Amino acid sequence: MQADAPDGIPPPISAPDRGRRVARTARPGRTDRTARPGTGPSLLAPGAAHDPYRLYRVLREEYPLSYDAPLGAWLLSRHADVSTALTDPRFTGFPHDGAPRGGPAPRGLCHGSRLCVPRPQDIARPAAAAPRHLSERVERTAYVLARRIAGRQQADLVEEFCRWLPVGAAAPGASPDPAQPPGHPITPCTSRTGLRETALASFLANLLDDPDLLAALRIEPALARRAWSESLRRDPPVQVVLRRTVAEVRVSGGTLPAGAPVACLIGAAGRDPERYAAPDLFDPFRTDQDRSTGGPESCPAVLLGRLEAEEGVRALLDAMPRLRWADGFRPSSTGLLTRGPRTLLVRPG
Repeated sequence: MQADAPDGIPPPISAPDRGRRVARTARPGRTDRTARPGTGPSLLAPGAAHDPYRLYRVLREEYPLSYDAPLGAWLLSRHADVSTALTDPRFTGFPHDGAPRGGPAPRGLCHGSRLCVPRPQDIARPAAAAPRHLSERVERTAYVLARRIAGRQQADLVEEFCRWLPVGAAAPGASPDPAQPPGHPITPCTSRTGLRETALASFLANLLDDPDLLAALRIEPALARRAWSESLRRDPPVQVVLRRTVAEVRVSGGTLPAGAPVACLIGAAGRDPERYAAPDLFDPFRTDQDRSTGGPESCPAVLLGRLEAEEGVRALLDAMPRLRWADGFRPSSTGLLTRGPRTLLVRPG
């Protein structure tokens, strides 16, 4: 599990041009205020990690571009601006400025490995299906874990299921990349299982909050894929992604200078009402679903995460048809850079 403390955040730097006002650019349906460096709330403010979505709402509506002095970076919170920062070649990786321009920023389940840059043949065809040996390993691991829990009066799915399924799925010497033969070395994204553990925990929490959806999944397991994509949008495991501009970039609220550190607020973008209807609602059936939240389809960790979600919920429901929350328990997510529930207490039977 990655630490909640902002270890990967650069040290604070002096706000550029503190006295200069950033140009105001209004968007339809929004009330924009002129963004000034350091005038918006900080991600490092006390209590921000407890409920970041309240902070995100303030940033989206009132400070679409602001300089966070304690963090040492400009903040982008609107979906359109975050999408630009993650895909536009005028942004590069941070703090590793040698990252390929236009390549994958670390987001969702992808850590931004160079191996995840889509190849021309990958772009021209649908994402490859998981190889059989990989699917079988994930399925077998999920069922073993689920059966161990099934006979108990109470269990913690984070400690006893979410933590171990990614570890068992990415067994040493295995090849999670469908483009590589079995035995190919594990890629950097799949060797780090903490993000998949966090994403799986949020996914199961969203499902357990909706007994009707759990009942539907027993009848139609294919719904798990839509529910997984929706969980990554609403409760992304990675909340903040760092980038750096290589040229001036016009965004909501003004212009980012060249060479500026930028914090892309993934959690804020996923709940932007300008992009999603009823964005705080967990709705796998929404028509405005975005399947790119988890990262590039060519990333092996994205493939593994989806497999673990689909096979994991299937194994749990098969082993525990009456799976539900433990009496009086409500899940609570924590974390600033990575976020998810640390405990999921359930009654298996």
